[in-house]
Amino acid sequence: MYTTSFAFFEAIADAGVSHCFVNLGSDHPSIIEAMVQRRSDPRFPRIITCPSEMVAMSMADGYARLTGKAQCVIVHVDVGTQALGVAVHNASSGRAPVLIFAGLSPFTQEGELRGSRSEFIHWLQDVPDQRAIVAQYCRYTNEIRTGVNVKQIVNRALQFATSQPQGPVYLCAAREVLEAELEPYEMSLGQRYWSPIELGGLPPKGAQQIAEALAGASRPLLVTGYSGRNHDIPKALVELADTIKALRVLDTAGSDMCLPADHPAWLGVRQGADSSIPDADVIVVLDCDVPWIPTLCKPSPNAKVFHIDVDPLKQRMPLFYIQSDARYQADPLLAVQQILNLFSSPGSEAARILRSQDLAAAEASRQASYAARIEGIEKAAGPLPEGRFGVAHLSKLLRSACPEDTIWVVEAVTNTGFIHDNVRPTRPGSWINCGGGGLGWSGGAALGIKLAAEAEGRHQFVCQIVGDGTYLFSVPGSVYWIAHRYNIPVMTVVLNNNGWNAPRKSYMLVHPQGAAAKASNEEMHISFAPPPDYAGIAAAAGAGDVHALRVEEAGQLEAVLKDAVAKVQAGSTTVVDCRIVPGF
Repeated sequence: MYTTSFAFFEAIADAGVSHCFVNLGSDHPSIIEAMVQRRSDPRFPRIITCPSEMVAMSMADGYARLTGKAQCVIVHVDVGTQALGVAVHNASSGRAPVLIFAGLSPFTQEGELRGSRSEFIHWLQDVPDQRAIVAQYCRYTNEIRTGVNVKQIVNRALQFATSQPQGPVYLCAAREVLEAELEPYEMSLGQRYWSPIELGGLPPKGAQQIAEALAGASRPLLVTGYSGRNHDIPKALVELADTIKALRVLDTAGSDMCLPADHPAWLGVRQGADSSIPDADVIVVLDCDVPWIPTLCKPSPNAKVFHIDVDPLKQRMPLFYIQSDARYQADPLLAVQQILNLFSSPGSEAARILRSQDLAAAEASRQASYAARIEGIEKAAGPLPEGRFGVAHLSKLLRSACPEDTIWVVEAVTNTGFIHDNVRPTRPGSWINCGGGGLGWSGGAALGIKLAAEAEGRHQFVCQIVGDGTYLFSVPGSVYWIAHRYNIPVMTVVLNNNGWNAPRKSYMLVHPQGAAAKASNEEMHISFAPPPDYAGIAAAAGAGDVHALRVEEAGQLEAVLKDAVAKVQAGSTTVVDCRIVPGF
């Protein structure tokens, strides 16, 4: 037997999909048949059973984020599609290439075709437009209507998923279509014809304009967000900052490591507002969705602003615009390289302007500013009175306790800046933050990232840092069952501050003098008192194979973290419940 389902798996394997994260149902008999029959084929994708669709999608997201290679999620009809929930938003906003496949209720009911309706639920799960559930988050959606071109449809979907801006795609098919027998076939277009669309660089005049503006600036600033997804970008930005001694680099997304934190141009992660923005006389916005929040911070009206992005119009955002003298749709790495080439050309106007600058003074000023920044970070990262600690102190000790090759998987919302300041990542791909606002991403993402690191032969340590409310969103029962079943050891640090602090921050930005300004967390209904046993939840899900640790006193923190690292390095997932003081 060779059916549409067999052809589907051949298509994704030929396209380089190595893993399928699955949550199966009544629409998948032929999918299951293909999985069982072909399980011994070394080219067949590895199947990971996921009791939660949210975790399945987050695992695929994390895997794709680390490797740049699209992965597959298989879910059950409309309800499984709905259960993907905010994970689809995260993959869309976070630009993660993921192929989602879902079945449809059978379209026959009297046995006309194999796969015809045979269960009560088939009537209840028959909805008018299943694709519409996720269509606005996807780069492409389609229904597979026949097996004879399923490989072409799969490759078209993956071409959308892997072209910039990358993101999720969605395919669905009814049981009768999946069950249809076919003659094994090869696509009329070979696999090499389905590569993603490649972007070009800047127009020559645009590159010249930007290079000359940067060369003549006294306070140049580069604002970025996603550019570090390309692991060659940090090196290129270092070269640019080494050339333009006054340049500083601000990350306003915290999505990826864009500039090594040990470079004096580093300004860290500041989402929406930073004093460097109104101070700059030239700003280059490079592959960034939210360079600043105008109600909090914006450039000087006299500043020259250039926007370079894979999607400068932000076509999926109904409202987006920024102050910009010119905007270009271009590959960020190519654009930076073009600008660098102009500086290395002795006869160019940009190189002439740069030679006229006092580069030594600019470098000395930047070094002094960087040293003061690090000193301030270190001073604020000490233990607190009464033997307690905040996120800054915790992050500082984590940096020392974890191996140098650690991949930091961060979903800490209001604490992201504290963590980035004190972890200070320096290696491309070593910092991966949730790309969207769908809380709960990091549980599955950490597993997917660790799975990818092992599959790629990197064998890196993975540390997830997550807020307590976000930890509960991650479906930890499913996360740590998967970690146990598939032996995926990761370290999870739960920032237990006894509730959600993000709603308080949002409230204060709108009603700083409001009635709730001095209200308690309980009065604002954002408290988790009494707190759950966060680490215990994981230990129970892991059937005793997940270690649960807790720490509240600063004097014990270092020893507990080192113990957790040792346990993970020995092959056991470990969760550390850290009782932190908010705001530090």
